[in-house]
Amino acid sequence: MELMELFKAALIGIVQGITEWLPVSSTGHMILFNEFIKMNVSETFMSTFLVVIQFGSILAVLTIFFKKLNPFDGSKTKVQKNETIDLWIKVIIAVIPSGILGLLFDDTIDALFFNPTTVAIALIVYGVIMIMLENRNKKPSVNNFSQVTYKLAIGIGLFQCLALIPGTSRSGSTIIGAVLLGTSRYVATEFSFFLAVPTMLGASALKLVKTGFAFTSFEWLILATGSIVAYVVSILAIKFLLDYIKKHDFKVFGYYRIVLGILVLGYFFLIK
Repeated sequence: MELMELFKAALIGIVQGITEWLPVSSTGHMILFNEFIKMNVSETFMSTFLVVIQFGSILAVLTIFFKKLNPFDGSKTKVQKNETIDLWIKVIIAVIPSGILGLLFDDTIDALFFNPTTVAIALIVYGVIMIMLENRNKKPSVNNFSQVTYKLAIGIGLFQCLALIPGTSRSGSTIIGAVLLGTSRYVATEFSFFLAVPTMLGASALKLVKTGFAFTSFEWLILATGSIVAYVVSILAIKFLLDYIKKHDFKVFGYYRIVLGILVLGYFFLIK
């Protein structure tokens, strides 16, 4: 029985590791996944588990971009170190809007919007927006991080607030926002990854504090299993997306979101 729960935790880690970084909504996948593979744990622990395993995904970003995000790297010049510090300041500034709204309204938003209907609608609507954005085919004005201003960072951060609505996708909202504001797909994607570090770290820490770290030894093992798997899969997913957008646009993710949204609606209203 315990081995089966660890296996389920690993499966959820795989789903988390893939869907957290692709702009397809990890929440939408988790809702469907939880319908078919239910863990034998309390509802409180499950909600905590789904947030805390994001820590594994955060470590993946820090692993892949360690040199780029490390202002104390001895191989960097003084100018490069200052640029790295400047990047972190922009990331922190961009996180503030969603951080404030999350602290104030997290429970309210979950109570009002964490349901299959909202998730499905968000999946479909943002899928359509993603396709329309690509059809616009507008040439980006920001092609590297040195061109990302504080004003632009705040703008992207405001778009990240949309991700508080389940089904929107944190990466999806920030990438769409950044591209709309003039960045290239690559800059938008990398900046979205960087924003995830303080955002997801804060969400995980907040969830752990709320639960008081009151887990059994086996529950800690479940958390560790899901996080480790999410870490490994996240590395693969991040590398895949960075390579993919060098040659392709985001339309395929838009179509995928629409199909997933229809499946969510169909399952919960026609089948279940």
